Amino acid sequence: MQEKRYIPRVLDAELAGLLAAVPALTLEGAKGVGKTESAARVSETIRRFDVPAEREVASADPDLALQGKRPLLIDEWQRLPPIWDAVKRAVDQGAAAGSFLLTGSASPGNAGTHSGAGRIVSLRMRPLSFCEREREMPTVSLAELLSGQRQPVAGVSRSALRDYVEEILQSGFPGLRGLTGRPLRAQLDGYLSRIVDVDFEEMGLRVRRPELVRRWLRAYAAATGTSASYETIRDAATGGEGNKPSRQTTRPYRDLLERLWIVDPVPGWIPSRNPIARLAHPPKHHLADPALAARLLGATPETLLAGEAAQQPGKGPLVGGLFESLVALSVRVYAQANEARVGHLRTYRGEREIDLIVERADGKVLAIEVKLGGSIDDADVKHLHWLKRELEDDLLDMVVISTGPQAFRRPDGVAVIPLALLGP
Repeated sequence: MQEKRYIPRVLDAELAGLLAAVPALTLEGAKGVGKTESAARVSETIRRFDVPAEREVASADPDLALQGKRPLLIDEWQRLPPIWDAVKRAVDQGAAAGSFLLTGSASPGNAGTHSGAGRIVSLRMRPLSFCEREREMPTVSLAELLSGQRQPVAGVSRSALRDYVEEILQSGFPGLRGLTGRPLRAQLDGYLSRIVDVDFEEMGLRVRRPELVRRWLRAYAAATGTSASYETIRDAATGGEGNKPSRQTTRPYRDLLERLWIVDPVPGWIPSRNPIARLAHPPKHHLADPALAARLLGATPETLLAGEAAQQPGKGPLVGGLFESLVALSVRVYAQANEARVGHLRTYRGEREIDLIVERADGKVLAIEVKLGGSIDDADVKHLHWLKRELEDDLLDMVVISTGPQAFRRPDGVAVIPLALLGP
């Protein structure tokens, strides 16, 4: 069988740069995003703790497992939590830069370990962004938009709405690229089933009602791209039940899904330089990969292109929320490469909403709206101009990311960019 070609990642440069400067690095993210493949390419020795024999040897003497030519990769470290503390001790004892690289599909805090702050640097890996899927060559970089120079943007995209729908359903998990039809659906179903049937128990939470978790996930998927309250999601997940489970019952599900990096909400933006009154801070809901949300809701190319609405608590056509989720995934990958953080903006009453706010380390921001279609009118950019009035020079640029065919700047200065043409 021919080995699959490695798909270059935006994170590769971040990984190489940090590994050259820090003694220990942990690469975090959901199962299947490609952590092991990327980490193995820069490692000299590999310890695989999903292999019982290797895990058993290391459990007898965690410090012995750290011996070998470096960089030393410890894959799925959370299966043997004491190894985290062993790495921390090695760093305290003066380990050289590039000594240890850990990969895991669960956040450190849930294993009862020390956070690693000041010793082990964390780097987040997400599924493939749109540019990493290699459908087109980007002509506009997020780095240029974050520069604040407001340079001209240009380029013509071959991708139309049908192509974006195809990518939403295809998934950004590298191992699923190339699969279509029933094999792809079976893999996504298996991925979702494993979360409830295996991962929860491995993380120490016994699920007495697995179907309730699956229903909660479906309700969360229906809320993709919205800031619906968790009570609304819970109610949608338990529709028809006289005695709904309490918040204490469902909260552990949500917390564990976040620790497994399956739930990946965009937080409400809190300005650090120019406070804006009346901002609400609930997160905007997204799963790690929009393909998971689409599969949970039984979406097909036909239903998405027909504009079928999501079941409550989502609003509007399901394709709109899923496209926004694909944009959010991509922008977060590019923002991380530029040492920027991503949030969303919403006022308390919802009079003003901006889909994505990308904030530089100095507090200056790039505002992004997400729109289906390529025809952008004044109503689509009114909130961007409101924010420009609020922030003045602290607003670096205004952008609409669309499914249209061409990148250009409107006369009012707003950059309109097809998702396929945006890169890091």
